[in-house]
Amino acid sequence: MMSTAVLEEYVDVAVVGAGHAGCEAALACARLGLETVLFTMSVEAIAMMPCNPHIGGSSKGHLVREIDALGGEMAKCIDHTFLQSRMLNRSKGPAVHSLRAQADKAAYSSRMRQTLEKQEHLQIRMQEVTEIITDDANTLTAVRTVSGTVWHCKAAVLCTGTYLNARCIYGDVSVSTGPNATQSATHLTDSLRQHGIDMYRFKTGTPARIDGKTIDYSKMTRQDGDVPVIPFSFETDPAEVQIDQVPVYITHTNEETHTILRENLDRSPLFSGQIKGTGPRYCPSIEDKVVRFSEKTSHQVFVEPQGRETDEMYIDGMSSSMPEDVQVRMYRTVPGLEHARIVKMAYAIEYDCINALQLKDTFEFRAIEGLFSAGQFNGSSGYEEAAAQGLYAGVNAAMKILGKEPLKIDRSEGYIGVLVDDLITKENHEPYRMMTSRAEYRLLLRQDNADIRLLEKGYQTGLVSEERYQRFLKKKKQIAEEIKRVKTITIGAGQEVRQFLESVNSTPLTTSATLAELIRRPELNYRILAALDPDRPKLSEEVQDEVEIEIKYEGYIERQTKQVKQFRKTEHMKIPETIDYDLVPSLRNEARQKLKEIRPSSIGQASRIMGVNPADLSVLLIYLKR
Repeated sequence: MMSTAVLEEYVDVAVVGAGHAGCEAALACARLGLETVLFTMSVEAIAMMPCNPHIGGSSKGHLVREIDALGGEMAKCIDHTFLQSRMLNRSKGPAVHSLRAQADKAAYSSRMRQTLEKQEHLQIRMQEVTEIITDDANTLTAVRTVSGTVWHCKAAVLCTGTYLNARCIYGDVSVSTGPNATQSATHLTDSLRQHGIDMYRFKTGTPARIDGKTIDYSKMTRQDGDVPVIPFSFETDPAEVQIDQVPVYITHTNEETHTILRENLDRSPLFSGQIKGTGPRYCPSIEDKVVRFSEKTSHQVFVEPQGRETDEMYIDGMSSSMPEDVQVRMYRTVPGLEHARIVKMAYAIEYDCINALQLKDTFEFRAIEGLFSAGQFNGSSGYEEAAAQGLYAGVNAAMKILGKEPLKIDRSEGYIGVLVDDLITKENHEPYRMMTSRAEYRLLLRQDNADIRLLEKGYQTGLVSEERYQRFLKKKKQIAEEIKRVKTITIGAGQEVRQFLESVNSTPLTTSATLAELIRRPELNYRILAALDPDRPKLSEEVQDEVEIEIKYEGYIERQTKQVKQFRKTEHMKIPETIDYDLVPSLRNEARQKLKEIRPSSIGQASRIMGVNPADLSVLLIYLKR
């Protein structure tokens, strides 16, 4: 009788999924010296962009900059593979300025794959992970693949994206497949449920891809990129990203489009009940927009390139799960798309994910020691949110194995801190999306100062090199010295100064003023005033930007800094992990239930849990003091 041998492999970390979260998690662990295996359903799908072809955008650009400051890869990858770059919200204050770049999807995926393949201590395996294995203490010991191979590991990071029990749907077509027709993962959900993990069913959607040769761009508004281009990564030389950019085009839906959609709502899987998963509120399908915003007669549509080597265009703003005949008709009502040929139909995708309330603030499962998770598997949406979580979970898995202090980022330190805190303390019954409005201290959490806020943490974890750290310290010193200098430089009220100020439409001085006081005038800035500042040292563009922002918004920054000090008082009031909430007298039942479920690490975190009010916090504080 033939015996069946089980192959056994040994690594430090197993990362399941090679999307944007998995790539960052695997790179972080390997770069910290841990033997790491990265599992993917297909090596062709590594860092794939199955939906929109861009990186960054409002609040998301902040995340990319923070990933870079911590030693991650996304910013560098997009800097070398973008088609067009723009700084959004320039007409507003610096708190909401956000970089957004159109990506060459194939080039981005290829470059990230090359980065992974060249990384020491990292191997890639194209296999489906079907099971997590724990010991009697519910500590992770291994993962098993579909072939039966057991990979013994000290930690694992689940970054399954939209692959778990994935189902792609449009009209009556329903196919059990992952994004872009990749194979779905059909076994891991059952294993997680057997270990007591609570699962959700979410959905997201994509628009059609159109053959660019069939588009009449003359009927659309052309949108070009910024000149000069500002890179995402603090390490990228700006001279390297000054390339020939590819235009984006803007058009709109109209009443004819909306009429076709309304007349066919009964054929939409979204409204017929065929789609069970909950979709993202802030990125609805076009049929959902027509119903929810019935007063609107048009919706903006962006026609975006997918790459330099393809004519395929992405119709951003018109995601749908309508039947094929309806899609053809509705797209052809849009100006410029009258003769459009669809390369790939729009579709919705349903998938399994977790309730992130089950995670600690390190993204480790409370119920299973050594098991971490990140990305869309945590109930979020977006490439940037996924990458940020992957880096965070990967670093913390590594820190646990290495016996070091975990990486912690609070809400006052970064958008990543806001993202993590929101996921583990707030009930998200729909895919979570990062927005600037979620950050209470957004004037302090600007994208331009992400390195000043977080690079020190990246250095402490070991992901930022000594050379980069020393350059960073030099930059910080230059900023501090220049701020001090412009506060002491006095500008007189003479004729020459008067003429200059009048030439830039600024009120002449009646008495002398410091250079800093002039910079604070709305119509003036640091660069304009160079004419009155002959002894100014030669500084980089980013140092000049920091000096101007810190001076111009000094009062607001000081006010928000005081708010942060108050915030940190409650964050430093730690709650023991072993606390028994049943022993806390006078807690309301709802608060007791929520605190037992989420198990916050501090009073500050407890205060952000829905269902826990100030009276409950007072009771809890009294109990802890006793």
